[in-house]
Amino acid sequence: MKKKIFLSLCCLFTYHLYAQDSASAPIQNNEESLKQLPVLWMQTAAEYRALCYQAFNTAQWRLEKLLRKKKRRQHWAVITDLDETILDNSYEEAKRIKANKDYSNADFNNWVNRSAATEVPGASKFLQWVHEKGISVFYISNRDTSQVKPTLINLQKLQLPDTDTSHMLFLSNTSSKEARRQNVMGRYNVVMLLGDNLNDFTYLFEKKDIPTRKEEVDSVREDWGKKFIVLPNSTYGEWENALYDYNRKLTPQQKDAKRKTLLKDY
Repeated sequence: MKKKIFLSLCCLFTYHLYAQDSASAPIQNNEESLKQLPVLWMQTAAEYRALCYQAFNTAQWRLEKLLRKKKRRQHWAVITDLDETILDNSYEEAKRIKANKDYSNADFNNWVNRSAATEVPGASKFLQWVHEKGISVFYISNRDTSQVKPTLINLQKLQLPDTDTSHMLFLSNTSSKEARRQNVMGRYNVVMLLGDNLNDFTYLFEKKDIPTRKEEVDSVREDWGKKFIVLPNSTYGEWENALYDYNRKLTPQQKDAKRKTLLKDY
């Protein structure tokens, strides 16, 4: 009898622990799974590759049309973002997911120092073509200025054009890229901008709520596919910050609740 009571108590205690773990697990697992599928999509989906090729094909088609009217002495330039526009960093995301770790500057810096990012499908071929047409390429990135050297090595490995410090404008004192864009625009006729984040194109999208971001997109609708070329990135970006009203202090539970309020069902 005592043995039966003891076994029953053990089972009850085990169940209690399991119930506690189960109660807290869904939020953590949900947070992790939010990154797993987007990263897997980038790394395995043929649809992702197709969208990248489509973006660069559209960009080349547009520039070919513009070049027919280019005057010989004009100095043209293309401005492009780096991460998830030209460089694929999904490996760093995948490593953190497997280790169940949140993003950290130290981990990303370790990844950058490896100079091991591969190209976003179609990026090198497009930028080499741009260079052959006499158009300068400027890389405006929010990588830190301390990361210029390993990034330069990475770009040279991929045989990208204009890989020197004069064509690389990295983050120094503000995450806004507007001043750096204006720096290039003051010296060149910038005919195209490429990015995976709307902040890569104009300051109008910076720290705006979801409805305003959509309105700003609509206000320049004629530029998409012409002057502005967007690369697909569902893993991170300003769109994710907008979900949480740019509040970086929310708990996983608060984020989960916020996401559910934004979901539109029937």
